[in-house]
Amino acid sequence: MSRQSGRHFLQIPGPTNVPDRILRAIDGPTIDHRGPEFVALGKGVLQDIRTIFKTDSHVIIYSGSGTGAWEAALVNTMSPGDQVLMYETGQFATLWRNLAEKLGLDPVYIEGDWRHGVDAAAIEARLAEDKQHKIKAVCVVHNDTATGITSSVEAVRKAMDAASHPALLMADTVSSLGAIDFRHDEWGVDVTIGGSQKGLMLPPGLGFNAISEKALAVSKATGGLPRSYWDWDDMLTANAGGMFPYTPGTNLLYGLREAIDMLHEEGLDNVFARHVRHGEATRRAVAAWGLELQPVVPEEYSNAVTTIRMPEGNSADAFRKVVLDNFNMSLGSGLGKVADKVFRIGHLGDFNDLTLAGALCGVEMGLGLAGVPHKTGGVAAAMDFLSGKKQSN
Repeated sequence: MSRQSGRHFLQIPGPTNVPDRILRAIDGPTIDHRGPEFVALGKGVLQDIRTIFKTDSHVIIYSGSGTGAWEAALVNTMSPGDQVLMYETGQFATLWRNLAEKLGLDPVYIEGDWRHGVDAAAIEARLAEDKQHKIKAVCVVHNDTATGITSSVEAVRKAMDAASHPALLMADTVSSLGAIDFRHDEWGVDVTIGGSQKGLMLPPGLGFNAISEKALAVSKATGGLPRSYWDWDDMLTANAGGMFPYTPGTNLLYGLREAIDMLHEEGLDNVFARHVRHGEATRRAVAAWGLELQPVVPEEYSNAVTTIRMPEGNSADAFRKVVLDNFNMSLGSGLGKVADKVFRIGHLGDFNDLTLAGALCGVEMGLGLAGVPHKTGGVAAAMDFLSGKKQSN
């Protein structure tokens, strides 16, 4: 393969671009993970990561992926055969359901159409039917990148409270943490699952469980599923002293320290507002192109990723290849039920106006080269919005 000059535009919704500051932090020397220097690092990140989840409770950091953090949430709180209520909003909700089945749980799956977020009323109705409280957890994906849908976790908690149901609330924030406002304590979430490679601006390799006191009590009381590597008790015991029960991803923790600092230097509210702004600019470009978004409810549009439907008879994968070959830009592929039917523009993490403008320019040129039916002017519409100009009617 011949070299292409210039930077590669990584516009998938994760892993995202890793800023130089974090790369330089990770590039530090490996240290003794049983020594005093590591203890200071460990205590610092274990305490300060709570601010990103907006919790005063424990956050456990695993060397692993978001999938591992899914598993950790379930094996620490569930027993074989337990029912877990899950809602289909896209590929990642589906994969979490599949994992639950493999663990020997009994998912109660509310099917969706991949165009709408979680229906809190449907959650409430299903819980109200569960008079014997067989359902032990409600599991929802906050932001499903396959479909570009953000669901209201707060509404799910209100639905659970309205049904007076004691199930745990679990939320996947792998693609929203550090990009879309999330409030673990305020929204009454019992286990929040996170990952390092998206809004936290790190490479893949760290997974997170933020756990409520209720979830911790359930974990101690239940016989549970087999757990070793993912055991909360082992982690919390070691974490109390700033350490881990096994060799952690030391250099990734250097990067996490830097990422937390960077998010607070910008200000979390400013970070979230930036993502809102870039999401809106991208959607204005899509509207100008005459293309259709995958989600249909404006309140559920994701500000981390925009998922765009291809016109009938056009291949999303063929279009993505044209963009990659000609402009050195990676766009997100369609997953599961929307494979080859959609493409995705990631706009989360370490990102600014010019990065977005360049990405949208590559998309618009690619649409023309690939022969995809569209109108021109998407980049101009986004630029007008970003520069503060009013849109004409």
